[in-house]
Amino acid sequence: MGSITDANQKECQLTSAHLPSRENGHQSIPESRRPDITSSFTRICSKEFSESDHLLPTAFYGTTLASGTISQDEPQNIHGQEMPSESIRVMVIQILVPFLLAGFGTVLAGMLLDLVQHWDVFSNVTEIFILVPPLLGLKGNLEMTLASRLSTAVNVGRMNSSSEKWNLIIGNLALKQVQATVLGFLAALVASALGWILEEELIMNHVALLCCCSVMTAFTASLLQGILMVGVIIGSKKVGVNPDNIATPLAASFGDIITLGLLAIISQGFFYCMEPYPYITYLVCIVFLCLTPVWVIISRRHPESQKLLISSWEPIITAMVISSLGGLILDRTIADPMLEGVVLYTPVINGVGGNLVSIQASRIATYLHFHSLLGELPDDSKGCYCPCSSFWATAPNGRSAQVLLMLTIPGHLVFVYTIYLIQGSPTPPTAVFISFYLVAAFTQVFLLLGITDVMVHCLWKCGRDPDSFSIPYLTALADLLGTAFLALCFLLMSLVT
Repeated sequence: MGSITDANQKECQLTSAHLPSRENGHQSIPESRRPDITSSFTRICSKEFSESDHLLPTAFYGTTLASGTISQDEPQNIHGQEMPSESIRVMVIQILVPFLLAGFGTVLAGMLLDLVQHWDVFSNVTEIFILVPPLLGLKGNLEMTLASRLSTAVNVGRMNSSSEKWNLIIGNLALKQVQATVLGFLAALVASALGWILEEELIMNHVALLCCCSVMTAFTASLLQGILMVGVIIGSKKVGVNPDNIATPLAASFGDIITLGLLAIISQGFFYCMEPYPYITYLVCIVFLCLTPVWVIISRRHPESQKLLISSWEPIITAMVISSLGGLILDRTIADPMLEGVVLYTPVINGVGGNLVSIQASRIATYLHFHSLLGELPDDSKGCYCPCSSFWATAPNGRSAQVLLMLTIPGHLVFVYTIYLIQGSPTPPTAVFISFYLVAAFTQVFLLLGITDVMVHCLWKCGRDPDSFSIPYLTALADLLGTAFLALCFLLMSLVT
């Protein structure tokens, strides 16, 4: 550990010697208000980092390294620096592109789920539908947090050294494989238990099939998406693009379609092998579980991933349980002919809601990092909470909440008509369906934005960095609320028509 720290200090000294100045075309900052970036960089890089550390050194906030503009009207943070400002136009453009990219990914996932729901394994082992939301939720629990951790490492200069870069990448990928294997196995057990409660019947071969398919899907999808995220982050670093702006949307857009496609293919294959070779599902599941100690040993070789082996389980396991409740609702809707069509739109409404609130959670966390210490709320966040205050333009993050809420309806209209055009249906969606669907989607995002404001501030006050803990909870709540509201939407539509 000492050698890693010494290497970090040497990297920081080299990096601080090449920090940009006013001669490079950046906006000038008065000498009295210019932070001592060199000393702050060296001081911060001399310690070990974990997932719950700040995304950037505080010396970089409020300078041209964090943003191209400085607002003279923004309040200064606790370190005497200023928070970068952005216009409504810039905010909308930066949010719109990844929002649409991730949304089209959920559209493809919804169409794939609508196609495979009639396959033999989905028809005979209906508990597999309970697995869908928690497995799709792995992108929020694992891929997005991996992208955040590696983007942080890039921004603080911890990937300048080749040896440190690959140690960090390998340690985080091994950690993610441990988490994916454990979460996949737990999700299968929860799905089997819920199916047993509802059906009052437990078939051990089906339990083994669920465990085998869930573990193998989670492991493979996590590995593929992890390699993809590493490539995106390293590539963005080489071309000078901030990985924070592109890594998370790409994780969201590819995550659903990769995970769902793997689940369908793997489960169908093992379903056909289950009758002639019933032991094969048990054997494959045991092999993947036995590989877990290997990934634990590899992840322990890096101090950051070693810490996360202990501290990262609470939010992702809780989020998995919440998503499983959404899967239970989805499983119940499959058997009801009046709710036909819920499967097609479930990944869309869940994914869009989760992506929007993740943006807001990140923005609120950044504001708190600027204006208060972890565990202490800023003055404008103290007192009684009003739900509507999250959307006030005068609130610190009210403007972004308004933008995200306004994107909900036009965004879903684009996605609904995209599904219609790709499917080639002879009749477009009816006005009744669109009205009910948009009300459900708008209500979901409205509630989630209010919950985000409360949750992020509560986590901050409890001494937990929201950048690490809030996204799994919020994406899981998006799955639960989205599936419930969508089922209610189709139920009301069947009564009206």
